[in-house]
Amino acid sequence: MADITGDQRIQSEVLEGLAMAVNHRRWFVELALPYLGDNPIEIGSGLGDYAIEWAEHLPKFTATEADPDRLVLLKERMAEHPNIDVKQMLLPAQDAAAEYSAAVSYNVLEHIEDHVGALSSMKELVRPGGRVIIIVPAFMFAMSQVDIATGHIRRYTKKTLGAAFVEAGLEIEKIHYANALGLLGYYTATSIFKLAPKEGPMVKIYDSLVLPVTKAAERIVRPPFGQSVFCVARSPR
Repeated sequence: MADITGDQRIQSEVLEGLAMAVNHRRWFVELALPYLGDNPIEIGSGLGDYAIEWAEHLPKFTATEADPDRLVLLKERMAEHPNIDVKQMLLPAQDAAAEYSAAVSYNVLEHIEDHVGALSSMKELVRPGGRVIIIVPAFMFAMSQVDIATGHIRRYTKKTLGAAFVEAGLEIEKIHYANALGLLGYYTATSIFKLAPKEGPMVKIYDSLVLPVTKAAERIVRPPFGQSVFCVARSPR
């Protein structure tokens, strides 16, 4: 089984900082929600922020985490949410049972060397016809010291992510870039000013002022680039 790469302390700091980006998270919650079905599993739940918001709309939800320390914190936090089950899981997983309506994973695939094997494992977790839903960071030119420190092996384009899905035997339903202005902001902050996306005024200003405009514009026109690539694919029936 493949470990997720990167400095766990730095990953946790970034997760805590991004947890303050409430509008960003709600946007990405909305992207996946129509495809989750009645009993999805999330791979790499981190602090559980996405899991909690998705679970508000679902009868049952399974959150997972690979890192043992974060798993303990995740279980403690989810104790207040009876419809959320918590498991430890690494990808590629072994002996996966096809019991879930969907498998969703945000900003995890870029940490895994065998990303096709990871997608294949996610396919095996879902029922025939179920969805695999992924968000990953976009464009290798934006690879920064923050990416490297947090264990990013790669960043994606629609073409490279789509190729990994097809190689894993998944049928792509939707793939597009998201958060175009976020890519420009991320590149400026991390590659030019050498800053990490931690909690602070920059994250709050972006989330409260820039993000709502970006979201509204991208509802009308899909941008040709973005900070992330969003993909939904179906497991063959």
